[in-house]
Amino acid sequence: MKKETILTCLETELTKTMGNYDFAIDWDKRNHTIELIFQLFAQNKVGLAIEDTDGTKSEEEIIEFEDALLFYLPGKSQFEESDYLKVFPYEGKKGIDKALILAISTYLPEVLTEGESDLLDFLNDQDADVFELKWQDAEFDEIYAKKKEKNAGNVAYPSY
Repeated sequence: MKKETILTCLETELTKTMGNYDFAIDWDKRNHTIELIFQLFAQNKVGLAIEDTDGTKSEEEIIEFEDALLFYLPGKSQFEESDYLKVFPYEGKKGIDKALILAISTYLPEVLTEGESDLLDFLNDQDADVFELKWQDAEFDEIYAKKKEKNAGNVAYPSY
């Protein structure tokens, strides 16, 4: 049996909890990062012109919003923290605490459910300027602490 890694653990746990939300896992071996990318979709019934962070405008009927979490190796990985909803360091080959992945797989669907509602509100509010997902550290830390009580050990960084 293959050893469980960050990639396999993320895939297994998120498949259980993400329901109808789309996600993808992108492992950048050279940069020592793993991105967990997820998407929200909402109907733009009024045909508002929505501008993304790159300045691209869209009046599409279906709006797609994409964001990501990042797992990185401190001192090696190169990235802009502001490009991610949340970033999490891992410990080289030792990997990351399994309880952290379990907490993410529990909390992320909550963030997306609330985010989906906020996105619809944003599309229906002519005065709203910005939409972004909200990650509440205190709420996440509480879930993580509960998962840590029941789950010990790390999941390894994947082998090349």
